Amino acid sequence: MTPEQKYFFDLTGYLHLEGVVTGDALAQAQAAADRYMQVSDEDLPPGFHVNRLRNHFIWHLYGFAFDRVLEALTQHPKVWPIVKALMNDRPRLTSGNLMVNNHTHEFHPLHSARESPSKGPEAPYYLARDGKCLCDHLVVFFYLTDVYEGDGGLIILPGSHKSAFDRPEDFFYPGSRTPEGGYNPDYVSYDVPPGVLNVLPKAGDVVMISEMVTHGALSWKPRDRDRRFLTLRYMPQFVMPINDFPDEIVERLLPETQELIATASYSQIKKIVQNEN
Repeated sequence: MTPEQKYFFDLTGYLHLEGVVTGDALAQAQAAADRYMQVSDEDLPPGFHVNRLRNHFIWHLYGFAFDRVLEALTQHPKVWPIVKALMNDRPRLTSGNLMVNNHTHEFHPLHSARESPSKGPEAPYYLARDGKCLCDHLVVFFYLTDVYEGDGGLIILPGSHKSAFDRPEDFFYPGSRTPEGGYNPDYVSYDVPPGVLNVLPKAGDVVMISEMVTHGALSWKPRDRDRRFLTLRYMPQFVMPINDFPDEIVERLLPETQELIATASYSQIKKIVQNEN
C-alpha cells in the first residue's frame, strides 16, 4: 500500500484504482461472467445459485468460483497488497458474488455498517494505528462494465467512516426510506447532492471501500446496458464465519483460495500472505 493510497483511504474511506484489469485478462473475466449469467438455473454447477428476488441487484452467488479467471481476482497483484495491509496481514475472503444492476432495480438508500441497528460486539471498525490503516470489513468491487456520468450506480459519503455523529436518516435523500425505516421501493433519484460522490468506474477498474463508509446506489438510468461487477468481501481471519461456503464451491477452488477463505487464529500468518510472489 503506497503512502498516497494509505493517506487517501484514511481521508476518504475508499480507493478507486483505474485500469487494474486490462486487455485479454479483462475480456476473459467479462466472458466468464457472461457464461455464469447465461446459464439456466437448472444447468448451474452444484453449489451455485442466482438470487433474482433482491430489490437492488441480481446476485450470482459465488461468482468468484465459477471460473479460474474470476477466482484469480481474489488475489490480484495490484489489489492483494492493499487487502493484506488493511487486514493487518490476516485476511479472509467471506463472499464473492457477481452482481447485475439494471433500470428495473430500486434506488439503494444510503447505509453503512456503522449505521446498522445491530452494532454488536463484532460491528465493523476502522482505525489508524502504528502507521497502518486497519479496516476489518473491506469490500472490493471489480467492475466489468463502464459507468458514465448520469448513469447512476455507486454513491458514497467520503470520510463518513470516521464521522463522530450519526447521519440523520433523511439527510441527502429524503423519502428514500419508509416511516418505519425500511427502504422505499417507489423512490427514484439520479441526484448527487453536495457531500455525495457518484463513483464512475470503467471496466477493469476496482473500487475498495470500508463498510464503515456510508454508501448506496442511485437508480440506474440506461435501459440498453447494465452495471456488472464482482463483489469481494474480506474480514479478519480470526472472526468467526458469517456465511460458510458450500462444500461444492470449496472443492472447486485452488489450494491458495481455500486457504484464503479459511478462518485462522490471530497469531497465524497464512502462507498466501507470507508468499511475496
